[in-house]
This record gives sequence, structure tokens and C-alpha cells, in this order.
Amino acid sequence: MPANPLTDPNWAAELADTVERVVGTVRDRATTPVVHITRGIVFGLLGAFLGLAAVVLLLIGLTRALQALLDIGMTNERSVYVSYLLVGGILCVIGLLVLRKRQVPDA
Repeated sequence: MPANPLTDPNWAAELADTVERVVGTVRDRATTPVVHITRGIVFGLLGAFLGLAAVVLLLIGLTRALQALLDIGMTNERSVYVSYLLVGGILCVIGLLVLRKRQVPDA
């Protein structure tokens, strides 16, 4: 026979434990995946921005190093133009290679 909740001395503690367990389960199933997804988006964007900044700084450093190397055999003005032409040509070739790898949808 079920006990009367008003006369059961453990009723309040059992009810509080049940409510706490249900709320914890709902919280774990609802907010934990959202927190993981949000962290993934934030860290992914942060990594993308830092990676883009690193690529830009690398290209600037490469161009400047090439200018310094070309200064040995040419004038400064000519070395600047030649370094821009070489770095730009390398980037165009990389772009063409990536363009060939793309997937063209069937029309």
C-alpha cells in the first residue's frame, strides 16, 4: 500500500532528489551539446582568422625576402617589380591548380 506523502518523513528529501535528478538530466541533454557546438564554432572561427593572418604575414615576408635577395643583382625598383611578379605568378599557379580540382556539378 502506498504511503501517504504527508506522513512519510523522507518525502521531502526524495522529492528534492527526484527534481534535482530530472533537472540535471534535462540540462545535460539540452545544454551540453549546445555548449560543445558553440565552442567548436568559436574556436574554429578563431583558428580561421589566425590562420588567415599567418598566411598574409607569410606572403609579406616572402615578398620582402625575395626583394632583398633580388637587390643583390638588380636595382631596388626592379627587384620590387620582379618579386611582385614572381609571388603573383606562384599564387596564380596555385589558384589554377585548385581550380582544376574543383567539382563541377552536372548540368
